[in-house]
Amino acid sequence: MAGKDCPSFVVHEHHARTRHFDLRLEHEGVLASWAVPKGLPEKPGAKHLAIRTEDHAMEYLEFEGTIPEGEYGAGAVTVWDRGTYEPLKWEENRIEVILHGRRLQGKYVLVRFRRAGEGQWLVLKAKEG
Repeated sequence: MAGKDCPSFVVHEHHARTRHFDLRLEHEGVLASWAVPKGLPEKPGAKHLAIRTEDHAMEYLEFEGTIPEGEYGAGAVTVWDRGTYEPLKWEENRIEVILHGRRLQGKYVLVRFRRAGEGQWLVLKAKEG
């Protein structure tokens, strides 16, 4: 089903105060966004912390550059991966998607990690099959 009718995603490598990755999923006219300190897991069953951040404008699908010192998120931003995704489930506490990127392929799940605090999620690469 991957194709031009599927929503888009982008993963930015972001060199701000600390190096991290930003996962952005097109949803309802904006990019729902998470900061993922260790990047998206690439091995099935692996889980990484994902911190929900503010939604970003759709223009961020193409954004690369340097955010100036003194501005929120100051630092270099590059596109690490991009593509489309198939939304399988989008609920308040659980999101399931199949990513079709250059680097990331397959099913990913985001689940709220309430014990860790507000805005804390886990992102995991689902096992195949």
